[in-house]
Amino acid sequence: MSVPPESVVPPPSNDATATPSGTPSTQERQWAMFTHLSALLGLILTGHWFGWGCFLGPLIIWLVKKDAMPFVDDQGKEALNFNITVAIVFFALFVLTLITLGLGVVIAIPIGVVVGIAWLVFTIIAAIRANEGVRYRYPYTLRLIK
Repeated sequence: MSVPPESVVPPPSNDATATPSGTPSTQERQWAMFTHLSALLGLILTGHWFGWGCFLGPLIIWLVKKDAMPFVDDQGKEALNFNITVAIVFFALFVLTLITLGLGVVIAIPIGVVVGIAWLVFTIIAAIRANEGVRYRYPYTLRLIK
């Protein structure tokens, strides 16, 4: 008696990286999450330099893991683009303050607070989504690295 092919269940795999086609492995999801969260660490470590380190963590992880893990490559570029965009916004607010001889701070501080809170919220959402294996896209992001 023969068994129909659709009723045959494959044996369990011992390979930790084996996943159904199209879904990232657990290791890829963790590294993608670390890519997003490393921006928070970069901000904490370089906070005394106006937070310019927020894109260093994603850059380092992306450069190290981009060839071995496609999901980390995608999420690393996304995190890097978002953090570079936020750095550009903060730099523009700083320049506005300088050009107006300090009067622009009336506009720069409220905008900076809103952008800072949005950055924190979107970074946490991206880390959670990446850990779930979802390819997260940040809103309002310049796609500088393709």
